[in-house]
Amino acid sequence: VGRGTIEREVRCVILNRWTIRPILAVLLFTTAVLAALDSRVMVAFIRKLREHGDPLDDAIVDGALGRRRPVLMTALVASLGFLPMAFNVGAGSEVQRPLATVVIGGIVSSTLLTLLVLPTLYRWLHRGEENRQHLQET
Repeated sequence: VGRGTIEREVRCVILNRWTIRPILAVLLFTTAVLAALDSRVMVAFIRKLREHGDPLDDAIVDGALGRRRPVLMTALVASLGFLPMAFNVGAGSEVQRPLATVVIGGIVSSTLLTLLVLPTLYRWLHRGEENRQHLQET
């Protein structure tokens, strides 16, 4: 093993340590921002349905299904915007490709969180409201 090979390997390890943390930060930021925006829209829609008198379970199902298309369209448009970067092979691709892959992963994960986990979490957090309403009605 030549000296140049070891130096090159050490440089790659150091460079990878410096690039992994920012990439993970971008993934976390992308996931958090998109999940927060999409979740806010979905929760507002569920609350509006509750104010109109829908039962909790019906409001959650209708709210999740009603906001499914806007959430998916937001994720699709954002992901499609990063596809050219993800498949880039030219100059700068060693930085652009991992970044685009991470951002697309963040978009997909935030979309799944919004569509699957948020309605379940909303139901779990508001389960006591329905019981209080039944007690007040009787």
